[in-house]
Amino acid sequence: MQVSVENTSALERRMTVGVPAERIETEVNKRLQQTARRAKIPGFRPGKVPMSVIRQRYEGAARQEALNDLIQETFYEAIVAQKLNPAGAPSVEPKTFEKGKDLEYVATFEVFPEFQVAGFEGITVERLQAEVKDSDVDNMLEILRKQNTRFETVEREAQNGDQLNIDFVGKIDGEAFAGGSAKGTTLVLGSGRMIPGFEEGLVGAKAGEERVLELTFPADYQNLDLAGKAAQFTVTVNSVAEPKLPELNDEFFALFGIKEGGLEGFRAEVSKNMERELRQAIKSKVKNQVMEGLLAANPIEVPKALVSNEVNRLRVQAVQQFGGSIKPDQLPAELFEEQAKRRVVLGLIVAEVVKQYELKPDEARVRELIEEMASAYQEPEQVVAWYYKNEQQLNEVRSVVLEEQVVDTVLQKAQVTDKQVSYEEAVKPAEAPKAD
Repeated sequence: MQVSVENTSALERRMTVGVPAERIETEVNKRLQQTARRAKIPGFRPGKVPMSVIRQRYEGAARQEALNDLIQETFYEAIVAQKLNPAGAPSVEPKTFEKGKDLEYVATFEVFPEFQVAGFEGITVERLQAEVKDSDVDNMLEILRKQNTRFETVEREAQNGDQLNIDFVGKIDGEAFAGGSAKGTTLVLGSGRMIPGFEEGLVGAKAGEERVLELTFPADYQNLDLAGKAAQFTVTVNSVAEPKLPELNDEFFALFGIKEGGLEGFRAEVSKNMERELRQAIKSKVKNQVMEGLLAANPIEVPKALVSNEVNRLRVQAVQQFGGSIKPDQLPAELFEEQAKRRVVLGLIVAEVVKQYELKPDEARVRELIEEMASAYQEPEQVVAWYYKNEQQLNEVRSVVLEEQVVDTVLQKAQVTDKQVSYEEAVKPAEAPKAD
């Protein structure tokens, strides 16, 4: 077998493979003999059909099958011999495909980039330091109360924070427009759910009152047919209800699965959850900075095939997240290309760090992470046991731990500074990285 390789770009390879005619004929004859043993042809007993008849009837199919299999076999043999690492399926173009002649084909494919991860010393990381104080727990209790607000009907004028039940009809130039009317819908004044002026125009209204609001849709309104247009809304207020925060009592605590310990037990549980959220937030922000640093320090070219595969994964995720009848391949690839390329580059860099530093998942850390995740459930022991019975889930946790070990490896050489901040600042979501 003859093999030659041409580098057509940094990652693309054009490999020409020649397969001797003798090897092809051997494979063809092998298939014809197999066919002869099972062929049923009128006038002949099974297994007694002359080879000339078998060849006449089946040689074309046998030769095509042999050629297809040989291309797969010899492609694998060639990349092993040439020490190539393809990043996707090859595009194969036969150059000669004639009986009695050597088979020659050209396989074009991309390879994984070869590089050494470097630049750890130039990566700067700001590691946040924070603690959960009593005042933070107090704030969280108020947030939880507000999230469980109940509304009670009142006989007074509406004010911000009240929940109104309303009917409304919207018109433009005297004509009702699609999506501009509703009956029996609820609206909390001050929520900003409606266009500017709508909620403000209902402050002071009472149940049974009708108001006409003259408003203008914002110029940047998502529905371009309505953007910037003047509209008239006739609104009927059916009821006004004021918010009532729940008391911090056993009934409220039971909503969160806390049945014992009263207020003190509830605060302890909330504090524990906040501590866990704090640790995860700090860890996540450190990891993001490390990954940004690795990206900046290791610009590499990536195979288009890997980016294309990642784009397809992101398309599927988008459809699953937002639903609808749209198919993944109907979403423009350009929407996902930057994110896909970033993920592919990071994946290759992280894999190279694992390889260079011979990292393996620390099973003690795997157990610790599973136990921490399980602590959020009422029966943590069952959750831990479930992970260790599900190999796929366990391997996903191992991957997370391995990534954490990559971060730790970088931090040993990076420039790390600690910064004391409040709990709120520490758990505040980091800004998404800007695309180049």
